[in-house]
Amino acid sequence: MTDLLYFEDFQPGQVFELGSLTVSRDEIIDFAAEFDPQPFHLDEEAGTASILGGLAASGWHTGSMVMRLLAENLLTRTSGRGSPGITKLQWKRPVHPGDCLTARVEILDTRDLRSKPDLGLVNIRVTAKNQKGIEVLVWENPNLFARREVAR
Repeated sequence: MTDLLYFEDFQPGQVFELGSLTVSRDEIIDFAAEFDPQPFHLDEEAGTASILGGLAASGWHTGSMVMRLLAENLLTRTSGRGSPGITKLQWKRPVHPGDCLTARVEILDTRDLRSKPDLGLVNIRVTAKNQKGIEVLVWENPNLFARREVAR
């Protein structure tokens, strides 16, 4: 097991590659049926008739898939303590069956927390591109990480 990453280990400009995954038609429909039952996420004809250009994953599904990559390939290796929310979320292009999403995280900035000297705040930008290199998702959010040493 690798050593955990703490607040002090994150620097602005640092990039973490999160890997890739491919989404299937069945996964798109299953997610939509349970969580976002709009016609263009459930039916190929409705998707084709929409501005999405075919059956397309819900933006929430796309975000969930990218979150899985973030959790499995970075957050589980950190002293992460959660996030107070998302400051920016953009679904830039539709995700279609067979698309392979590749994600990465860039550290935007870090900040000490006077109110919680055992934690620090790390602002990140998460991006995902499809197999053509087209950006499909961007989000930015602050994350709390434990410090190795309490700030004084």
